Amino acid sequence: MQSAIFLALQHNCGQMERTPSSCQNEEKKGKMKRTVIKDWKTRLSYFLQNSSTSTKTKSNKKGKQHSYIRPSPEEAQLWSEAFDELLANKYGLAAFRAFLKSEFCEENIDFWLACEDFKKIKSPQKLTSKAKKIYSDFIEKEAPKEINIDFQTKNMIAQNIQEATHTCFNAAQKRVYSLMENNAYPRFLESEFYQELCKKSKITGEPQGT
Repeated sequence: MQSAIFLALQHNCGQMERTPSSCQNEEKKGKMKRTVIKDWKTRLSYFLQNSSTSTKTKSNKKGKQHSYIRPSPEEAQLWSEAFDELLANKYGLAAFRAFLKSEFCEENIDFWLACEDFKKIKSPQKLTSKAKKIYSDFIEKEAPKEINIDFQTKNMIAQNIQEATHTCFNAAQKRVYSLMENNAYPRFLESEFYQELCKKSKITGEPQGT
């Protein structure tokens, strides 16, 4: 009987000893989550601020101003329906770019955006110079923002930019788009930041527009 009582007391003591540890683990998880969210806010604020400054400078010439306003949870949830929904939203694009930067692969979205701008160029001279710039930045071996595409595609681009057309980078852009859509995009939707964005209506201290 005494042995049974002793074992029961020992079991209860063991539970009591583990309880503070469990609380500490929960506290650590909470701190880690808050740190992740804070880091995201900082990164996103930086990208939005830079983008807003650029947009404001251009729009002032037309007498208009654009601002980046944090989307409602309902609007943010639409980004999960299609990758294009995310890219079409200025705030969503900035958030996704910040996410890619945190994963050290922002060159993918930078290349995709460069290609989108490239397609808008009308001057043949500017088209060629821009094509060479994109090639040196993203395509050639050991480029500062080298993207992950196959050797054959790289060779084809190297030949095409000699007489640049708007379709020079189509194959590479489709490849990078597919990589982002199938890999980074699902991870973004599962990220702490995106989940927070969908649930709450306001991020304290975040710039609402310029």
